[in-house]
Amino acid sequence: MSIIAEFSVKSDDFALNHALTATPQMIVEIEQVVATMEDRIMPYFWVSGGDHTEFEDAFQDDESVTNIAVIDKVEGARLYRAEWTANVETIIYAYVELGATLMQAIGKAEDWELRIRFDSQDALSEFQKYCNENSISFELNRTQEQEQPMASAQYDLTPTQRETLVTALEAGYYEVPRAVTMRELAEQMGVAQQTLSNRFRAAYNNLITSTLTISHPDEDKD
Repeated sequence: MSIIAEFSVKSDDFALNHALTATPQMIVEIEQVVATMEDRIMPYFWVSGGDHTEFEDAFQDDESVTNIAVIDKVEGARLYRAEWTANVETIIYAYVELGATLMQAIGKAEDWELRIRFDSQDALSEFQKYCNENSISFELNRTQEQEQPMASAQYDLTPTQRETLVTALEAGYYEVPRAVTMRELAEQMGVAQQTLSNRFRAAYNNLITSTLTISHPDEDKD
């Protein structure tokens, strides 16, 4: 039975500590992580919240990433691709050795909030043991057993997209009149308004495609 665990990890024990410390107003959200055949771990992540030029200057001196590239630009946010170096030992270990899945990761100057799925309780325990043995500080906030397939799977939603829609519903975003604006909802979720808008767009696209059409368009999920 798989286990979903939510952690808080100090930035200096994870990734992009130098860049986030130099630009504390910025928020990083990892969108996707790709493990290559050469055992390289390549994250794609959105950055929002402030001056991207300042962030990119600090980015170049950050020892946790290399081979940095700007993939996309939208108002207030940019999508980057990079390669994690060996300094990000926890993630490399989780991917290569344990086969864990990083479901969500949001980074700020102080810490990262991580949501990771492990194949079993033993794998989670092994990950915790590894962190303790390597003096990697973390706080396990909560765990959840995934007894059944996630409800979002049948609608082709990613965990982040499902969380966005449910949070908006609970906050009264869909009420008439709305109980909360998109800007207020974005602040509540700790992301940029443009990032939230992108999540809505991707979630609506996947939801409509999976329920109202016969075949899926050839389009990657956000």
